[in-house]
Amino acid sequence: MLKSAEYELVRESVGLADRSARGKLRLLGAEAAEFLEGQVTNDVEALEPGTGCYAALLNHKGKVRADMRVLRGPDWIWLDTEPEMQAVVESTVRTYGIGRDVREEDVTESHAILSLLGPESRSALEVEPAPEEHSFVRAEYGLYVATDLGVDVICATADADAVRLALGVEPVSEEAAECLRVESGRPRLGVDFGGDTIPEEAGLNERAVSFTKGCYVGQETVARLHYKGRPNRHLRGLRLSDPVPTGTELYLGDRAVGTVGSVMVSPVHGPIALALVRREAGPGDELVARDPRVRATVVELPFAA
Repeated sequence: MLKSAEYELVRESVGLADRSARGKLRLLGAEAAEFLEGQVTNDVEALEPGTGCYAALLNHKGKVRADMRVLRGPDWIWLDTEPEMQAVVESTVRTYGIGRDVREEDVTESHAILSLLGPESRSALEVEPAPEEHSFVRAEYGLYVATDLGVDVICATADADAVRLALGVEPVSEEAAECLRVESGRPRLGVDFGGDTIPEEAGLNERAVSFTKGCYVGQETVARLHYKGRPNRHLRGLRLSDPVPTGTELYLGDRAVGTVGSVMVSPVHGPIALALVRREAGPGDELVARDPRVRATVVELPFAA
């Protein structure tokens, strides 16, 4: 159960959530950016040092294999991803980077990610990154990376306790961080969408896809759907009459139209969820989860402005 005090912290002030479990890689070599450009959906080569982007790695049918944050440094590229997807990214580099000047280092254990969440996130820092999401600066405690909900501090794991103490920010649970994510309408790979999903279906095009860069794996399907097609499914919000487990099937009348993804009981919005639902289930429609039997009203995202 999400504590109201934690929620108030991240909504009105600042709290610290430990995101160190994410998979973390550093790419090195003169051809690292060029290599990654041909693999992921966003424009890595266009990034200046000190900036970054969100990107997805697809299969040849345009379906998501992994997603990641990409940060470009002066002579390195940082990637962090869902823990379960790290092996997919590593395998891609090792398999398709053969013969190129690119190599990967697993820095998962050696580096921590401390997420400052809330409107006062920057007040805890002696130096601020630029306001654009994924912009970063190197400062006293490590890299300070702008996020949609605050600032991530990426530091050495050995220094993490000292950094927490120096920041002086009260810790909050992963549940508090997840509540903010769900309210903001950002889906999570492995929970809200998976390997059968094309980026547009999960609402990722605006954040993760460049339509002006060169070729990458899966590009043809992504471009064709964007310019000529209509997605069969859309990411939507659900207002629930009661919480239900992730994976609960949703029905519009007698037809199954999707499954529930992330579920939270928001102190402001009540029971809410994210879900990929078929396009015939639009905002305002009432769906039914039959087991347990719960009403789910489809809404546009985000829940919170």
